[in-house]
Amino acid sequence: MPEEQRIAVPIEFDPEDEYRPEPEPEPLPPSWMDGRIRIGIHTSIAGSYLNALESARKLGCNALQIFSASPRMWQGGPTRIPELDASAFRARRQDLRLGPLVVHANYLINLAAGQPMLRTRSIQAFHDEIVRAVALGADFLVVHPGARGEGGAVQAISTIVESVKQATKRVPMGGLKILIENTAGMGTAIGSRLEEVAGIVAGLLRDLPAGACLDTAHLFAAGYDIKSESGLASTIDQMESTVGLENLPVFHANDSKIPLGGRVDRHEHIGKGKIGKEAFARILQHPQLSAAIGEGAGRAFLAETPIDDPGDDRRNVARLWELAGLKDQAPEAEKGFSMLTPALKKKLSTQRSQKARSSRRREKASRPKVGGSVHRSKSGHRAKKARRRG
Repeated sequence: MPEEQRIAVPIEFDPEDEYRPEPEPEPLPPSWMDGRIRIGIHTSIAGSYLNALESARKLGCNALQIFSASPRMWQGGPTRIPELDASAFRARRQDLRLGPLVVHANYLINLAAGQPMLRTRSIQAFHDEIVRAVALGADFLVVHPGARGEGGAVQAISTIVESVKQATKRVPMGGLKILIENTAGMGTAIGSRLEEVAGIVAGLLRDLPAGACLDTAHLFAAGYDIKSESGLASTIDQMESTVGLENLPVFHANDSKIPLGGRVDRHEHIGKGKIGKEAFARILQHPQLSAAIGEGAGRAFLAETPIDDPGDDRRNVARLWELAGLKDQAPEAEKGFSMLTPALKKKLSTQRSQKARSSRRREKASRPKVGGSVHRSKSGHRAKKARRRG
């Protein structure tokens, strides 16, 4: 039979030959979830979100905290971050293996507010914080619980939980977890007691990924004696019995200018304040605090310490690594780098001086005038003296 007339022999169908798409591989955990302790500092987003990452790298951090917008203005920046900027930030962070990334919410937010207008504004602002944090790929969003005003603590806790839930509506949370920060106990602020923080976290955990962020300076100012060995042990027991150590992924590592129980929030350089160097070594090396928290995530200790002089930021990060007993494992810091440059320090000093002068002028202008006039003419003074002589 000619070649072109040959009939192809049909091949039997084998069900095993059918194409079956391979399932998507399970995403690998982030590179920073290696079970090791994480050390970082709050870095500035001035100029670009990317600048915050580069600052963390140059300061010798393996974790960081940022603001996503101005923390002291209701409209402190864009509600949304352009995707091009957000994706560049996420990619660079992955390259640098920095984590966790913590975003700190606006200071003006008061989720416990009893006044309807303030509460509505706070909920909207916190909603915007969530949207920006998700866009940046943040792991945690820290928020101060707020002040209760004339209301009671129980009602305030209920209001905070409901406010957070309203703020999260219609927002895909992704891997973001909301953390409630403890407070120093000033005024009517909620959250100075661990029981109050625990009540908020428990209410949120019914519907949302949540936990707490404890600030060492706030704990100390609120009366928790984390300075002494026995006091730290007692405080850790209270953390475990209230919030639960598994719900404490982040600590703000700050020394305190205020003595124990002073109920005022004033941060100091690590080891230079009322808590002290030895106490921070105990905290950072304590087996219950330095251990990994679920899925290999190491607990993060992030400094919010002042930068009075260039290099203070770098020195505080280095001190945390040293007191954690991990100086040899710390990422290399860039020699001489500081977020506070000499030029910026001079600029800030000038601004503070101008602000102080303006304040003095306003104070002087508001003083009541004596005798209907601040100034008297020379003739007026002479006449007054003559009357006294007469």
